[in-house]
Amino acid sequence: MSFSRAQLLYLWLATLSCACLMIGDVVGIKLFTIPLPFRIPVFWSAEPIAAITHTCGMLVFPVTFLITDLVNEYFGKRAARRVVILGVATNILAFAVMNVAQYMPRLDAPYNISQEHFDASFGSAKGLYVASTVAYLAGQFSDIAIFGFLKRLTGGRAIWLRATGSTLISQLIDSFLVSWIAFGLWRQWFPNPSALPASFSNVIQIALTGYVLKFVIAIAITPLIYAGHGVIERLTGLRPLVPETRD
Repeated sequence: MSFSRAQLLYLWLATLSCACLMIGDVVGIKLFTIPLPFRIPVFWSAEPIAAITHTCGMLVFPVTFLITDLVNEYFGKRAARRVVILGVATNILAFAVMNVAQYMPRLDAPYNISQEHFDASFGSAKGLYVASTVAYLAGQFSDIAIFGFLKRLTGGRAIWLRATGSTLISQLIDSFLVSWIAFGLWRQWFPNPSALPASFSNVIQIALTGYVLKFVIAIAITPLIYAGHGVIERLTGLRPLVPETRD
């Protein structure tokens, strides 16, 4: 059975989206910080924001929103939602395997990873997987809905507005949920001496400073939206769908 170019494109975009989601969850247990050359006073804390702090997962998560917008544009909302569901299903499978692996009997050998190190890594990753899955589902479905609304509002014009606008709003939802669940709620529900829960002010700081970086990335990748349109139309002959009148 042979696939058309459009089908192959959809397959590759869906696969890349799932891969980025899983990669982001694997590396997301590490937080990074980028010092700012200035300080930003905030009302929820006596300490001003002096650095951008977020999970390393955000290095690839913006790609999933770019892919969702391209799928939404050329294949429609149902196809975009299907990609999101595939990503969630992939995460659930990874979560199940992670739990089984953690409780498998360990080979007592000097070349094998210690159970403590394995548990420390994947025990923290469990919370992030749950947080990321919830945030991904809420953020992506918001992105799809806002993208469709802006496309109808502009009559299919202003690609940059629907792509960037939908991403900026949905990334705010995604950033807050993943930070709140992974570093706050999950660590309160499942205490771990090596991974203490962050205070709500720290959660807000992680979410907002990370969102600032995502904001910059969303603006920076706007040319990729147009480049993606050009490549897709040249290789497959597809044209953007007309604005849908309903979800």
